[in-house]
Amino acid sequence: MAIKMRVLYDSGKKKIKTIANEIKAHYDLGVNAVDTIPPAYSCDKERIVILMLTAKGDVKDSIRLFCQELTKARAQNIALIIDGDENAANRVKQIIAEVANNAVYDEVLYINGGLPIFGGSVKPEERTAIFEWVDRVIANLK
Repeated sequence: MAIKMRVLYDSGKKKIKTIANEIKAHYDLGVNAVDTIPPAYSCDKERIVILMLTAKGDVKDSIRLFCQELTKARAQNIALIIDGDENAANRVKQIIAEVANNAVYDEVLYINGGLPIFGGSVKPEERTAIFEWVDRVIANLK
């Protein structure tokens, strides 16, 4: 599938990084498609950016500052995978809405990132649910 997509994450949990890399492999994305927030290479004319965050309540300043830079020229569409609660997802959506007119996908995927030290493995049913969610995101691009 040829689509200009980036998967950016901010989490100390191994499982989050594993999921990001599995999305990259499954959708055959480019070399720099997976990175931390803030990324080493800035987003530029991305069709979609998937943000994977571990957050509860309010979001960290580094996330807030990065989201404020996500203009329509950098990312046409944004989707969220949250290891945390609905308040964090709503706060990220609010920050993005204040800055630009990017299309933020309504359906947020909530996951359990596990413990920071252990794990990193993704169960087959989790993997299937994640890929189905990404497929829905891609099908609903604006």
